[in-house]
Amino acid sequence: MKRIGMGLVGPGFIAPHHIDAVRRLGDVDVVAIAGSSQASAEKKAREYKVERAYGDYQALIADPDVHVIHNTTPNYLHLAVNLAALKAGKHVISDKPLAMNSVEAKQLRDAAVASGVGHVVTFNYRGNPLVQQARGMIARGEAGRLSFVHGCYLQDYLTRPEAYTWRLDPAKAGPSNVLGDIGSHWCDLAEHVSGMKIVSVLAELTTVVPTRYAAEVSAEAFSKQAGGERRAVAITSEDLATVLLRFENGAKGCFSVGQVLPGHKNDLQLELNGAGCSLKWKQEEQNELWIGRHDQANSVMMKDPGLVSEDVRGYVHLPGGHQEGWADAFTNLIRDAYTWIAAGGRADAKPAMLPTFEDGYRSACVIDAILQSHAAGGAWKDVQYAAATPRD
Repeated sequence: MKRIGMGLVGPGFIAPHHIDAVRRLGDVDVVAIAGSSQASAEKKAREYKVERAYGDYQALIADPDVHVIHNTTPNYLHLAVNLAALKAGKHVISDKPLAMNSVEAKQLRDAAVASGVGHVVTFNYRGNPLVQQARGMIARGEAGRLSFVHGCYLQDYLTRPEAYTWRLDPAKAGPSNVLGDIGSHWCDLAEHVSGMKIVSVLAELTTVVPTRYAAEVSAEAFSKQAGGERRAVAITSEDLATVLLRFENGAKGCFSVGQVLPGHKNDLQLELNGAGCSLKWKQEEQNELWIGRHDQANSVMMKDPGLVSEDVRGYVHLPGGHQEGWADAFTNLIRDAYTWIAAGGRADAKPAMLPTFEDGYRSACVIDAILQSHAAGGAWKDVQYAAATPRD
C-alpha cells in the first residue's frame, strides 16, 4: 500500500505538534517543510528531522511526494496557501481560524467542496474522548432538551504590555485577536457538542492593554518575550470579550474569552444544561466529565475505555487512570483526518468528529457577527451563513 506523504507550510509554534501527531500514525511520511526563506526552512527541517526544505510554499505543493498540505502559517496566508494546495489536488489540513473573515472562508469552503479532496480545520478539542462522550449523550437524548450553553476560554500569555505577537497585527491576523484565535475554538466546540447552531449574538469587546511594546523580532505565542529595544504599538483588536448567544432551538448561551487574565493558562470550559442533566468539561481537567442532576447525586465520569460509549472507545488509548492530554486529543483529530484522506476525501467516508472547511466557514461567520454586534454598540446580530452547494 502506497504511503501518504505530508508537507508542512509555516513551521511556527503549532508545527511540531502537527509533525508529532503525523509520525504517531505510523503510515504517513513527513516529506518536507516550507518556511519564509530557504535558510529558515532548512533550520526548522534540521530541528524537526525532516529531509526536504523549501523557501517557497509553491515549491512544496509541487513536490510529487507530498499528498497532504498542513497549513500552519499566520492567518493572512491561509487563503493563498490553501487555495494553491486545493488547485493542485492536494488534501489540506489548515490551522484555525480558516481565514481572515467569512468572505475568505466561504471562498475556501466552496473551493474545497468543489475539489473533492479532504479538507480539515484543526478544531482539535473535538478530539478529546470525553468531549465526544458528552456529544453522544446529548445526541441520544440523555441530557434532555438543552436550555443553556455557556463557558469560557481564558489565557494569560498577553497579560504584560511587553507581550506582542503577529496575532495582534490586523494585517496578519485579521480584525480580531482573541475571538479569532480561541473564541473560534469555543464556538465550534459548543456547536459540535450541543448539535445546535448559533443563530444570533450580542457582544462587548475590550482592549485591556491598548499599547504594547514589541521587540525587534516578534516572539511566538506562549514563548518567553525577547529583550532589547522595543517600539510602542497601538493595539486595535480585542484581548477580552463577552458574548450572549441564541441557538437555533431557542436555547440561550454565553461565553467569555480573554488572554490577559493572570493564572489562566489554557482554561477552556464548556457546560451544557438540559432538562435531564447538565454536562461540564474543562480542558485543563480533560480526563473528567462532570454530570449534574436534579434528583440524584452529581457524578464525575473518568476517561476510561470501559466506561465511555462504544463510539468513543477509538479515541481512548490508555486504561483508566492513565491520563491522556492535549497532544493525544490532537492526534485523534489527525488520525481521523488521515482516515478520511486515505478514503480519497469522499463525503460518505468522513468521520463524524472531523471538522472540515465547512466548520471553519461557520466559525468565521459567527466571529464576523460578534464583531458586527460590538461595532453596532452591542446590538443583536444574526449569523449570516450560506450553505454549500452539493457536488454533482
